[in-house]
Amino acid sequence: MHPNSAFRGVAPEKSIDLIRDISFGMLSINADNGPLLSHIPFILSEDATSVELHLVRSNPIARALTAPQQAVIAVVGPDGYISPDWYGTPDQVPTWNYVAVHLRGRLELLDQSELQPILARLSAQFESRLLPKTPWTDDKMSEGVMDRMMRQIVPCRMMVDDIQSTWKLGQNKPDAARNGAAEGLQKSGNASLADLMRTPPA
Repeated sequence: MHPNSAFRGVAPEKSIDLIRDISFGMLSINADNGPLLSHIPFILSEDATSVELHLVRSNPIARALTAPQQAVIAVVGPDGYISPDWYGTPDQVPTWNYVAVHLRGRLELLDQSELQPILARLSAQFESRLLPKTPWTDDKMSEGVMDRMMRQIVPCRMMVDDIQSTWKLGQNKPDAARNGAAEGLQKSGNASLADLMRTPPA
């Protein structure tokens, strides 16, 4: 997380909304030979105290979960390069603006009986975003196929101890400079970051 307090004052609800909107991140744990990473979709609980996910059984993280492990899930929002020319003021340098949220907690394997309900909730979460499409459900699978596939994956839960975020959107610049950079981003095709920079969340 960026140490500048100008980028750390966003209300927790904004960061939780971003987590729910994206629901995809990079899971990391420490291991004997260094960090292990995996890119995962997940479900954040209603009260934001736990995350449900699944891993391929052969994933090194899954193999390391012989006991609960401290873990981090990093969720990345809009990001982009900022040219100094866009600020309209002299003596500026290039930078990178971005939004990122880190969830820290304890990751553990769950009983295999919990896998199918987690998969159902996960697919329902993403299928609901595809309306007016009729949601996919696993009853569309041929008999026995889903069971064979589920043997290859394991259910996990991370109990969330802490959520921290960085919203680096030029809040440390004068409004005119920040809006100039937002306009530059807009013209270069990065509308999502430009919109956030025009009205940084509080």
